[in-house]
Amino acid sequence: MIAAFALILVCQLFGEVISELFDLPVPGPVIGLGLLFIGLIVKRHPPKVLTDAADNLLIHFSLLFVPAGVGVVTQLDRLRGDWLPITAALIFSTLLAMVLTALLMSKLLPKPKASVGDGDAK
Repeated sequence: MIAAFALILVCQLFGEVISELFDLPVPGPVIGLGLLFIGLIVKRHPPKVLTDAADNLLIHFSLLFVPAGVGVVTQLDRLRGDWLPITAALIFSTLLAMVLTALLMSKLLPKPKASVGDGDAK
């Protein structure tokens, strides 16, 4: 498990280095996640220790929202002043994500095959 977490952190470190080295507007952890994704595509099957570590992270996923919640509480004055654009952006981005996800799933999921007698029954 330690090796899997070390791999995740090394990917994040490489992402940070790439982000700083090329002065990219993308955060290092996002680049690191992309590097890990590319590595998993090349390998084809993720190592068991990595899937176990990911499962453990997902079990405790709600704990990762605590820092974000604290950040929101520390910025209440800003939220009070800009509540309308923030709310509009949240609603718009949520609806956009839902529509794009539905479109993507409709393209990726296999279509059900119609049986011979489905259209004739009344």
